Amino acid sequence: MSGPTPMALGAFAFEAHGFGFQGLQRRVQTPWADVAVAQTLNQQQWTGPTSEEVTINGVVFQVEFGGQGSLDGIIAAANAGVPLMLVSGSEDEGIIHGMFTIQSVSEDRSFITGSGTAGKNAYSIVLKRYSGVAPGGSLFKPIFDLFG
Repeated sequence: MSGPTPMALGAFAFEAHGFGFQGLQRRVQTPWADVAVAQTLNQQQWTGPTSEEVTINGVVFQVEFGGQGSLDGIIAAANAGVPLMLVSGSEDEGIIHGMFTIQSVSEDRSFITGSGTAGKNAYSIVLKRYSGVAPGGSLFKPIFDLFG
């Protein structure tokens, strides 16, 4: 609705008022495989990164500030299987984090009004880095590291 836009997922901007977010979590999987060695501890071999997940948590106060339409749009993109670009930063210096797929969206609607609208909708969006073939058939390799 208004205010600074600290982050965007595709065309959906997270704003100070309306469709905002409260927290961001990141999980990077970089496993090591055990290699059996006789008469000693197993050695380990790094097998490289396997996944990167980002979780965005927030609350929408639809009655006061709006924002439910953006959350519904993200759910529609998830149902269509469309990877979206994650961008953060200010209008002066934006950071492109790369393409992500929407793994899940959870909603917790409460304070239901007389018209059936939720006064409060706490949500969680789980994203996973997308590094496969992009729509249109071209190979996409992320250039920028997330939050780095």
